[in-house]
Amino acid sequence: MIKFLRMKKYFNNTIIVFSGLFFFASCQKTETKIDYAGVATAPVLSANIADKDTVALSPSDSLGTALTLSWTNPNYTFSNGISSLNVNYTLQIDTVGSNFSNPMIVEISMSSVLGTNFTVEDLNAKLGNSLLLQTGIPHQIAFRLESFLNQGSLPLYSNVLTFVMTPFAPPPKIAPPASGTLYIVGAAVVGGWNNPITVDPSTLQFVQESPTLYKITIPLIGGGEYKFISVNGSWTDQWSVAATDTEPNGGAFVFNGNNCIAPATSGLYDIVVNFQLGTFTVTPH
Repeated sequence: MIKFLRMKKYFNNTIIVFSGLFFFASCQKTETKIDYAGVATAPVLSANIADKDTVALSPSDSLGTALTLSWTNPNYTFSNGISSLNVNYTLQIDTVGSNFSNPMIVEISMSSVLGTNFTVEDLNAKLGNSLLLQTGIPHQIAFRLESFLNQGSLPLYSNVLTFVMTPFAPPPKIAPPASGTLYIVGAAVVGGWNNPITVDPSTLQFVQESPTLYKITIPLIGGGEYKFISVNGSWTDQWSVAATDTEPNGGAFVFNGNNCIAPATSGLYDIVVNFQLGTFTVTPH
């Protein structure tokens, strides 16, 4: 009798457990998987001026609007309808004939917008400082829009718009030395951080190739830090990298930044400082 009661209790408990599991399973929310349906329409790019027209770039109107571009939504479609996710766009600017394969191509990333404006100053800088086009002569410039989602969709490309533009000499990204001279000082060179320079100053002075371009060939002590100064004996005007111990082979530089660092290996190096582009290079001689 006792054995029978124990078995009955075990049987009842088992029913309760299975009933609870059934109730829990019945309360679970059914999730519907949403997949990209692979349906979208390439964006259509348009401008506020006709295709192949001339875009005027005048220094006297540098803050005026030179070009306005707009485009259609690709309407990426998922299994539950058109996507409400943010669409990513990359506006590409290149010269006609390069077919958007130019190493200097301009690419502007945007999200959730259907248009953009360029001032004369901004567009001119992209032609002169980014595409490195010769100023004072007309160039055919091509614009194309790339669209994509973050969920693995293949990019779509718009139609191409082309315009004739004549860039003017843009102002340098970094104001060059008013003195017209440039020196290197620091632990990476003979003479160290002494300012005024205690060795022959000409051994640490750059050659001015143009109003915005300076070059020097000089021995560097591996891993040593350094800066560029414009006046021997003054720290007022100095240039270096934004963050210490970065860009041993060159890169972007700023006015009155942190110390540059030389390559790890001591040796003879060519240093080119380009104020027009705001970059410098350090290469073995």
